[in-house]
Amino acid sequence: MHDQGPGEAEVTEGSHGIWERLHYDWSDPDRVIAATIDSNVWGGCSGHTYTLTRRRDGTTEVEVAVVREGKNPQGRVLAAALATLGKPALRQALRQPVKAIEARSDDATVSRKNCASGLR
Repeated sequence: MHDQGPGEAEVTEGSHGIWERLHYDWSDPDRVIAATIDSNVWGGCSGHTYTLTRRRDGTTEVEVAVVREGKNPQGRVLAAALATLGKPALRQALRQPVKAIEARSDDATVSRKNCASGLR
């Protein structure tokens, strides 16, 4: 982490020789924007936008928009591969954290119900 403030942070992330420095902005409770500031492969308007829509049933729909503009040959090849294979891979990658969040939410609901009924 390079910098952090209310509703924002600047971090460097990466793996397998690919890195990017991102500016995260979560000042809008319905949207998280991760804009690429610098990277060894990504340029232009690269980044991620997560739009959160709360449903009446208490769940939240998460829409993810990913923009990948390669700034060199490696980045252009990766961008083309992600355009083809990225959606299923991202969907799979997000399943586990969503399940973990849902489990925590379910545990908190049970805990609140137990507290309300005098059980601990």
